[in-house]
Amino acid sequence: MKFKRLIGLLAMAGLAAPGVALATNGYFSHGYGMKAKGMAGVGIALPQDALAAATNPAGMVFVGDRLDVGVDWFRPVRDSEIVSPFGAIPGLTGDFDGSGKKNFFVPEFGYNKMLGWNMSLGVSVYGNGGMNTDYANGPAPFGGGIPLFNGGSGQRTGVNLEQLFIAPTFAYKINKNHAVGVSLNLAYQRFRADGLGAFAPFSASPTNFTDKGTDSSTGWGIKLGYTGNLTDAVTVGATYQSRTWMGKLSSYKGLFANQGEFDIPENYGIGIAIKATPKLTVAADVQQINYGDVDSISNPLAPNLFLSPLGSDNGAGFGWRNMTVFKLGASYAWSEKLTLRAGVSTTRQPIPKSETLFNMIAPGVVENHLTLGATWAVSPSSELSFAYMHAFSKKVKGSGSFPILPPGTAEANLKMYEDSLGIAYGIKF
Repeated sequence: MKFKRLIGLLAMAGLAAPGVALATNGYFSHGYGMKAKGMAGVGIALPQDALAAATNPAGMVFVGDRLDVGVDWFRPVRDSEIVSPFGAIPGLTGDFDGSGKKNFFVPEFGYNKMLGWNMSLGVSVYGNGGMNTDYANGPAPFGGGIPLFNGGSGQRTGVNLEQLFIAPTFAYKINKNHAVGVSLNLAYQRFRADGLGAFAPFSASPTNFTDKGTDSSTGWGIKLGYTGNLTDAVTVGATYQSRTWMGKLSSYKGLFANQGEFDIPENYGIGIAIKATPKLTVAADVQQINYGDVDSISNPLAPNLFLSPLGSDNGAGFGWRNMTVFKLGASYAWSEKLTLRAGVSTTRQPIPKSETLFNMIAPGVVENHLTLGATWAVSPSSELSFAYMHAFSKKVKGSGSFPILPPGTAEANLKMYEDSLGIAYGIKF
């Protein structure tokens, strides 16, 4: 309890504003640190600020003594629909706006202190991601009440997941060109679900399934990293983050597999940064996110819904698959005071066509991102950084997505796009 209370207090300090709402690679953020966000999240081989540990802990020993504080305005737009080849079906089909809340503010914080020329100690605080939907008039398949003629349940429906990492980090230079680093990832998450009563009969614990208020849990994992300057112009990096073992969300033990288990999946990646000219740096990352290793995220709804009820051992889940994310970014020193950035990233979204029904409450389907960024040197020791991100609209049409109806009766479709705009202030000591 002391550990949970301590991490909860630290997390609340970092979460002074509500956390990420359906962040962009599944429920992971597209990047960490405002400079990296302006380059589509690239950072495994290109540390730029005291949020570097969120991507690669080894990078912290290359950024020097500094403090970075920032905030992102994040605006996801979530929509879904239920359609039928037989036309409109009263009380079932319809269009649904899941964006009852559209605007979120996501803080970030990083501090790094050099311990001589070859060691550093720092901490990065950042939102790993989350998911949020808010239907004022939820889809009838979730509500469990008397459906309305427009296909709605007449009640508010949705979920809210917020996750925060506090990452104390030690980095060590093996020599002047090669470094390793390790972060202890202390994680805190909050979750709430409302208006899902129609699925309660398929739960191993129907009284701990929906409308239980906000529950929270804490956990920990390890992140390891390597950064190496192969030449004056070429830097490479690699990073690995273990599965983050979270305490169970007991208030929702009837919703998540294994009696409320909701761990954060392992992820890892490699990167390269090339200084093409004295002013231009081009960098690329490949990131793997293993959603498929966490039962509550990856188990399909059917046939598990009938064979292994929601909340049971290896029970039904959201059916998400693993993701591989490709990121490419560029940074150009326009002048001594102004640096410009841009980036693109692409992936295959994690929700199969057969799993769209349950994911109407978690439609993390965007795939392609475009980012822009800039840093303005306010003084020799301080700077302002900006980043803009647009995740292009993506629609996933369901196929065989209604396990509780005769095949072909209806399908659930998901659609989403996102924008974010952030600012950060950095100080070099």
